[in-house]
Amino acid sequence: MPALNKIAVIAALGLVAACANIEPPAPQITFEAYEFEAQNGEKVQAERGVFNVPENRSDANSREIELGFVRFKSTSDNPGAPIIYLAGGPGGSGVGTARSRRFPLFMAMREFGDVIAFDQRGTGMSNDIQKCETEHRFPLNEPVTIEKSFPLLRLAADECAAIWREQGIDLSAYNTAESARDIDALRRALGAEKVSLWGISYGSHLAFATLKVMPNNIDQVVLTGIEGLGDTVKLPAQTDAYFARLQEAINADPDAAAAYPDLAGLMRRVHAKLDASPVETTVEDSSGDTVTMKIGKIEMQMVSSFTISDPFFSVRLPATYAMANAGDFSRIAPLIYQNLRRDPVTFRGMPEAMDIMSGISDARLALVREQAKTSLLGDVLNFPMPHLVGAFGLDDLGDEFRTPVKTDVRTLILTSTLDGRTYPAAAAIAIQGFSNMTQVIVENGGHNVFMQSPEISDIILRFMRGENVPTTVTLETPKFLY
Repeated sequence: MPALNKIAVIAALGLVAACANIEPPAPQITFEAYEFEAQNGEKVQAERGVFNVPENRSDANSREIELGFVRFKSTSDNPGAPIIYLAGGPGGSGVGTARSRRFPLFMAMREFGDVIAFDQRGTGMSNDIQKCETEHRFPLNEPVTIEKSFPLLRLAADECAAIWREQGIDLSAYNTAESARDIDALRRALGAEKVSLWGISYGSHLAFATLKVMPNNIDQVVLTGIEGLGDTVKLPAQTDAYFARLQEAINADPDAAAAYPDLAGLMRRVHAKLDASPVETTVEDSSGDTVTMKIGKIEMQMVSSFTISDPFFSVRLPATYAMANAGDFSRIAPLIYQNLRRDPVTFRGMPEAMDIMSGISDARLALVREQAKTSLLGDVLNFPMPHLVGAFGLDDLGDEFRTPVKTDVRTLILTSTLDGRTYPAAAAIAIQGFSNMTQVIVENGGHNVFMQSPEISDIILRFMRGENVPTTVTLETPKFLY
């Protein structure tokens, strides 16, 4: 009798179990008492939990990795399904998020069930991948160009991939499909029939994948900053539509409208000038020394893309471009230096692998490249995607992974008009298959809308209680800086 392939046997057994509706054995969780301290100094008694899962479930010889989380016990006498928080990024820490501005909302959500700040594989308490700092740098004496600089990224990626392989890291296992299975493993380890999902940005991407993996084991879902399974690389035309909405917000303020009557036109003029003639400027580094560097169009586009996520940042953008148009780069140069030029090319592993493996279809990539030719920010909004497609020796999960979700799970979707990272048009497509959904359009809301206004927290809590919520909420119009 020929030898059996271990992976094939495991896959076959998994298929039989799925057909028989038999769940695999639940991982064992180890809990310990944990005093959780938020950044505001407030302390609460919680539990720290850890459990093990295979790093790569398709590899019979895979090592195990430890995943960690913090559980805040419910304040209810009759708690519902545990609520798992899914951080954005990819690469954000759920535990880290709970410590910051969203801490009050974490505490409020305990009304409905245990709240779990989950660190996804490769993040926070669930990470054993060492950050890889290479010797490669973007040069200071010339502007960033796709032709010269992006190949440098791929060379650095190859070097990091080799280092991680030597350390026994299977980077191909750091993908959204495996993370979704981690959530199901956590559910089973908790002994819960169902869990609720609460997430933002990449966390919504992971939630969509989880709805496919465990469609009958999710109670309720609350998401914002919607990133569909096919939306890892955003469409440049949708970014242009965001700038049109930003112009509407400018026009609502008479002083801002007079100062910036055509933000898109201003941006194009600055980009054209820098493309034709890069600017040499100076910045001061952390040691007080003066650093000279050249700035071109792409650096301006990149840093602009970093600053449009929320109105708190985008209110500075028009004035920054007006200054640059007048030859004053004193505001933008430090940002370019800190984000692109100061440090060597560094990779963390999980964030890059997650994006690369969620990937992009050939048709969408062609559309991105075509739209990038005329759009305000080109294709750098998604930096370093799609430039790293196929890097680290990774393939994407394929078009089947990216098919839209169909679900009747009760879901709240918050969509913000001034979110410069994820867009209403993309969200509308991603949630078409949600038959039991409440969508709230947040006028003037940003990407990180959860704590932008008490109204948002109130809507989430009302939804979780089963109450009706408004379909539109209007936040204060941003005040632009000069």
